[in-house]
Amino acid sequence: MALPLAAKDYSPLTPDQQVLLPDPVPFEIDFARDIQPIFEESCVQCHGRGKAKGVFSLETRDDFIFGGDNGEPAEVGRSAESLVIAMISGLKPDIVMPEKGRRLTREEVAIFRAWIDQGMVWPDEINFFEIERSNLHPVDWEDIEVPVEFANPIDGFVDQHFSAIGQEWPGVVDDRTFARRVWLDTIGLLPPPAELEEFLADEAVDKREALVQRLLHDRQAYAEHWLSFWNDLLRNDYRGVGYIDGGRKPITNWLYTALAQNKPYDEFVTELVDPGLAAEGFTKGISWRGAVNASMLPPMQAAQNVAHVFLGVNLKCASCHDSFIDDYTLADAYGLASVYADGPLEVAECDQPTGEMSRVKFLYEEIGELAADSSPEMRRRQLAAIITGRSNGRLPRTIVNRFWQRAFGRGLVEPVDEMDRPAWSPELMDWLAEDLVAHGFDLKHTLERILTSRAYQLPVDRATVAEEEYVFLGPRVRRLSAEQFADAIRAVADLPYPRNASGVNRRAALDDGSAVELPLQPRWIWNSPDAVLGVKPEEVTFRRTVILDQLPVDAAITIAGDNGFTLRINGERVGSNSKRSSSEIKVYDLLPHLRDGANEFEVVGQNFYADGTSVRRLPGQEELPPVTPDTFNPAGVILYTRIRTADTVEDVVSDRTWSFVVAEDEIRPAVELGGLDLAPWRVGHHFLELAAALPDQEPVHRASLVVADPLMVALGRPNREQTTTVRSDEATTLQALELTNGETLARLMTASADRILATAPSSSEQLVRQLYQHALSRPPADRELALAAELLGDTLDSPDVQDLLWALTALPEFQLIY
Repeated sequence: MALPLAAKDYSPLTPDQQVLLPDPVPFEIDFARDIQPIFEESCVQCHGRGKAKGVFSLETRDDFIFGGDNGEPAEVGRSAESLVIAMISGLKPDIVMPEKGRRLTREEVAIFRAWIDQGMVWPDEINFFEIERSNLHPVDWEDIEVPVEFANPIDGFVDQHFSAIGQEWPGVVDDRTFARRVWLDTIGLLPPPAELEEFLADEAVDKREALVQRLLHDRQAYAEHWLSFWNDLLRNDYRGVGYIDGGRKPITNWLYTALAQNKPYDEFVTELVDPGLAAEGFTKGISWRGAVNASMLPPMQAAQNVAHVFLGVNLKCASCHDSFIDDYTLADAYGLASVYADGPLEVAECDQPTGEMSRVKFLYEEIGELAADSSPEMRRRQLAAIITGRSNGRLPRTIVNRFWQRAFGRGLVEPVDEMDRPAWSPELMDWLAEDLVAHGFDLKHTLERILTSRAYQLPVDRATVAEEEYVFLGPRVRRLSAEQFADAIRAVADLPYPRNASGVNRRAALDDGSAVELPLQPRWIWNSPDAVLGVKPEEVTFRRTVILDQLPVDAAITIAGDNGFTLRINGERVGSNSKRSSSEIKVYDLLPHLRDGANEFEVVGQNFYADGTSVRRLPGQEELPPVTPDTFNPAGVILYTRIRTADTVEDVVSDRTWSFVVAEDEIRPAVELGGLDLAPWRVGHHFLELAAALPDQEPVHRASLVVADPLMVALGRPNREQTTTVRSDEATTLQALELTNGETLARLMTASADRILATAPSSSEQLVRQLYQHALSRPPADRELALAAELLGDTLDSPDVQDLLWALTALPEFQLIY
């Protein structure tokens, strides 16, 4: 029998314990300076902002003096005998406060003692009431007073800010500085020398606005630059934990297409929050192998990711226990996680089951409520509608804040993941957000607003101040991202990357005019009409004979299966996708597999157990788990086979013309389940875009499309196992080593030098001018030209060119965005 827990001793310190206390500090205590920071960091998380653990609140002085379940906390002039000192001193370990987090230092205890002894002076205007969240509610467009003195309203709001702090407008940067800055910020590339010179020679008064518009209109360059930003946010990558066995699913084709086509942001978010097959990897998260903490289960990952990316809220602390850093609770996190669960979740606090079941809820119920009794599919649809709905002002404010941070180096709200904080210009925040909404959630429109503002064109703010003392004076100096650094070196040498590791078909996404016409509509098929709702785990073999009078000149199959498939043609394996919890759209070239006459197509569809267990026995596995209704889940296969001969179209799609094998001597027609928009898969038009596109054989010039190498990792490209909203701008020892003596960079410099020499001008001086224009966006000064030409010598060779490349790329002028 378990022994009862001993009652905690809430008596004051004994005389022997009191002598161990630090003496009160000798100076006069100022509550705002000395006590308020201690309360903010260590106390209000449980006893303020609407919380009163142990019925003890310190929202006001009266609340503090009144005390709670354990009595009065302090008596004026008698600090050593006060209960609060007994608790914060650490001399009574069973009642030490705060229970979690950093303990108070002896100096802080000494300050607290002095405050009590000096009368516990607490100004009436200071309280710890529950704070109204900022940036949460929309503002009617007509209620925003927009300054009219400036062509770009952003500058009107910045002007109000400058006037309030007594700051005159600085002059804007020169054309060359602006061009390099805006090229890198808009499409992530250095300005090509010829285009830069054309811009500099242009005398039009609106040439900066025209340049921004032209860069934003370059759909491929825009998509491939912003792909890195969204890959970080949406934890999407091409290699890493979970990708091999299907515990993690890429969304690259969907994401690249959405960026290339400038999908309106509300639709973009809807398709991620309530996803079809192509975008479901974001909310599916990572299905970790083995036992994991309750806060890392897929539904909780989905809640964390959705809140973090779209609402600017970090729920990781609240996923384990009521947060100590803000007022989000375990109930909040589990309420949102329940949207992505099949049923109610048992709440676990610090990974210990509580026996309580979660209640489905949105974080801000004043904005919208979720129906607890609705299906998981309906809950996701409701959540997407609430997040993108007019009542939620947080969605547009979060994304415009992220864009502002990208352009200026610091957000209107900082940190960018604490969107409950007020912006340094609430009026500018409201206007940017409502302007985005008013223009159909067009993200390029918002970027154009920011990049054409006079504020963006200001010289960089080089002031170094504490965050709490920050005042906007202009953009901050920023470092090239890992991808920008690698791309810049390769652009100088016109050196492409070896391969496209992303798997994205850029021709399909960009709709470059090469797509072929598709005359048919594929259908999802299985062996039962109930497959959409859920059927038993099993393999189902589908077959179809395709007769060709002549060999095709173009043949490819686009196929997806839930959960997987194996494709064979004429008995030869073409491809497969059989991974736990992963259903991907795959494209295979069929030209090597087809022949004149009859061609036998066979697709073995695989429906896994509901928990992701394969229907095939693994090595060492004696038998499969029993099949029960709990193991049922949706199943289906869909495909489009594009076959073109010189004269005919011989396309084949999945439909009832296929047969499935019941037994060795029995076949039946496949059962059609529905078309491209059938839930839960909803592959939609994206499936046909991939089916219609010719193979992507274009060279790769962007690091966003390749796997991170050691250089990019050292420069801060994350592994994307979690959402990353801002990369660190701090230089590290690893970066210094990689940039001065790294093997990856050395190989890149060698390859770049060899490439440059293949087309280099014969004169050393000409090559120096060429490299300076490419790398630094300016000609060399006379002294630089002489020194660099002397380094290269009269006979150009690879080691000397490498030395010059190392020297140029080591310059702050190359590595920083001014």
